[in-house]
Amino acid sequence: MKFEKLSSNRVKFTFTVTPHEFEHALEHAFHHIKDDIEIKGFRKGHVTRAIYEKKFGANALYPDALNHAIGHKFDDALAVKEFTIVSDPSNIDFNWDLVGKGDFDISFEVAIKPEVTLGDYKGIEVAKVDTTVSTEEVKAEIDSLLKRGASLEPKAEGALETGDTAIFDFEGFLDGVPFEGGKAENFSLEIGSGQFIPGFEEGMIGLLPGEERDVNVTFPEQYGAEHLAGKPAVFKVKLHEIKVSKGAELNDEFVQSLNREGVSTVAELEAAIANDMIEAKEKDAKSQLTESVVEKVVANASVDVPQEMFDQEVANFKKNIENQAKQYQLDLQTYIQLSGLDEASFEAQAQEQAQRRVLQSLVIEAVAKKEGFGATVDELSARYAELAQLYKMPVDEIKKYITDDLVTNDIAFEKALNFLVESAVQK
Repeated sequence: MKFEKLSSNRVKFTFTVTPHEFEHALEHAFHHIKDDIEIKGFRKGHVTRAIYEKKFGANALYPDALNHAIGHKFDDALAVKEFTIVSDPSNIDFNWDLVGKGDFDISFEVAIKPEVTLGDYKGIEVAKVDTTVSTEEVKAEIDSLLKRGASLEPKAEGALETGDTAIFDFEGFLDGVPFEGGKAENFSLEIGSGQFIPGFEEGMIGLLPGEERDVNVTFPEQYGAEHLAGKPAVFKVKLHEIKVSKGAELNDEFVQSLNREGVSTVAELEAAIANDMIEAKEKDAKSQLTESVVEKVVANASVDVPQEMFDQEVANFKKNIENQAKQYQLDLQTYIQLSGLDEASFEAQAQEQAQRRVLQSLVIEAVAKKEGFGATVDELSARYAELAQLYKMPVDEIKKYITDDLVTNDIAFEKALNFLVESAVQK
């Protein structure tokens, strides 16, 4: 085996395939198709390799045999400690005239994890995030609780206006013809909530109970149902009732109705909300700090990432989104549309996410390596215990699927990330 580093992220391997190795590959290729071979005069699955080669030619098995041989040589390449291979073989080359006639060489190229040249990564300056909570913020949260605890009561008098809840019937028409999904009875809608297409809720303002009205609207160009997108429509509406929200009263009785442990008075509720908001802000601040620090450390570093790493991360991103769609029993395209994206913007998002994740991962790994972060025996044991509890499996079973090296790298990565954040200077 020989290898040549073509660039900072690509290596060419050259292997010699011996007659013995190629014979093994031929046997494997024949065994793979043996049960499907049909030759007149022989029972299916009982054709010998000699008969097969006599019928189809000695080199009929060569393509599959070569793939098998290359697979073995790729495994040998993966075992080379000098590089971490991050792609399948490409630019495979060999001399067909030498195949099956003794030793012959096979070469292929692979992408490798590139070396990272770190810039400044210690003491990175970032903006300090304010985590204080004001009295106004606490009051706004309590007002929100009161609103959620509000009840709807019939409006004593007056026409429908923004903030009221309308109980009404409607039916939609395109060019005078009703369209599917455009009809409902006794529908409840808070006017101004933006639940309907633009212009619909505004078009109902001023109605009195018992009145009917035609509301003219135009569906958005990016509307989910293609047969409606961009089309003008008329909705015939009949208002039955107007309701208004009556907010709950802030007192100890209301607080107790919230069933919050250890909170039974207004004062205790205010203190609990303030504490929750501080914790949330501090968590968010740490997240922002981490993101800002990593972004600057990545910008200060230099690395030539092979395209294959980005492509694989894009594939992973799309697979994760597809799995999310399946949870809602939706296909990927429908899920993308419901997320407010088109194919082009989704692809751009996938590419952006992939570049960010790959670059961040490489740079943080480089910091871990430079700082000499690793994992102690106790840390390894603790992490295996966490994984066993997470997946409800014995540690011995967990170790069948992951290695100490993988767990060690994961722990070192976390240490490097914490190191970057802890050494940052907030101003």
